[in-house]
Amino acid sequence: MDTKKLRKKILDLAIRGKLVPQDPNDEPASVLLERIRAEKERLIKEGKIKRSKKTASDTPHYEDVPFEVPDVWVWTTLGEIISIKSGESIKVRENSIGQYPIYGGNGINGYYKDYNVEPNTITIGRVGFNCGSVHITVSKSWVTDNAFIVSCEDAFNIKFLKYLLIWLNLGNTSNSTAQPVISRKGIYPLQIPIPPLFEQRRIVNAIERWYSLTDILENEQNDLAITIQQTKTKILDLAFHGKLVPQNTNDEPAIELLKRTNPKFTPYDNVHYGNVPKGWILAEVGKICQLAEGELREDAELPYLDVKAMRTGQMIYKRSGKHVDAGTMLILVDGENSGEVFRTKTAGYQGSTMKVLQIDNNMNKGYVLLYIKMCKNTLKGNKVGSAIPHLNKKMLKEMIIPVPPLREQQRIVAKIEELFAVLDKIQISIETG
Repeated sequence: MDTKKLRKKILDLAIRGKLVPQDPNDEPASVLLERIRAEKERLIKEGKIKRSKKTASDTPHYEDVPFEVPDVWVWTTLGEIISIKSGESIKVRENSIGQYPIYGGNGINGYYKDYNVEPNTITIGRVGFNCGSVHITVSKSWVTDNAFIVSCEDAFNIKFLKYLLIWLNLGNTSNSTAQPVISRKGIYPLQIPIPPLFEQRRIVNAIERWYSLTDILENEQNDLAITIQQTKTKILDLAFHGKLVPQNTNDEPAIELLKRTNPKFTPYDNVHYGNVPKGWILAEVGKICQLAEGELREDAELPYLDVKAMRTGQMIYKRSGKHVDAGTMLILVDGENSGEVFRTKTAGYQGSTMKVLQIDNNMNKGYVLLYIKMCKNTLKGNKVGSAIPHLNKKMLKEMIIPVPPLREQQRIVAKIEELFAVLDKIQISIETG
């Protein structure tokens, strides 16, 4: 289930007047709006706020509105009900020297010795990646010049206003520069529907109730996702200890298949790994896998198979490089995710951060790849190098892989794929709802 979309749908129903029923005894929103206008005029005359350059006062009746709302609601513009001003700057070195929260472009980012707003003040991120984010101060706080301070009538439910501002997605009004900025000019003309005050309160209670249920669903979803991953890990652990599928005494022992590659092959004796079933052996990964390079070729335009191409399918083309065939295994040897293995879907040129992973033909390649996948966190956590981390090739080579008979390898891979398919189906179902 996509809980983000669910929250968005709940909010959209609320702002359209479809989340809670209307009460005919509620004072119409038009009366509330007139009170807000009157109070705003008083504050303008007293010099406490400035008049916006253009409001809806000249055109109080809206005909061209985005959607229909209940009869007791009224359309207006944001500039009719709020006034905004920028916060005040402080020196960076002073952002951790006090008790009052500092609100910047995306909520609390430090503490200050002074405050410039009271509790329950709405702030809007004004500058940066998170411009348009909306917060309500939890206490006396300092709002920086990276955010707007919102003033509104006490007759307006502040939590409803917060949800209304979130629904407006104010970040979409920002400019298109490298440093996004939103302005009064972009905010004030936005059309908004206003419900009666008592309905605002009912809407807020309903939103919070639905959001609370959504949080529960999200937590359960996250718990289930963790459980699925843990289950996959356990399946792999059982598989590589010979406990996932039954053994067959008619299977050719593993020692025979590896001696076909190397007549002098001797199993690895590691008492710490634990017992493996009869017919299995322990071997170093380096005895059955090699890191290699593609064949140098020129004057043939082919895809460049780097990490981006392998993950997204977005490819660039080159005229020369280290050629690899479709179906080749490439292992990432440079970068944070060193140890990740990809199978090429097309012929092309090997990426510069990749090596060809050659697996002994006497082994089931899927079995070996599953083992390396199980060890990916170990490989990732033991990279070498400082500026650019690299795959610890020595560790990969010396890792011990339990090798069952070939036919059992095939049965193990088939069972893992069967079980993983079921778990993946469950994962998709909880993500899509």
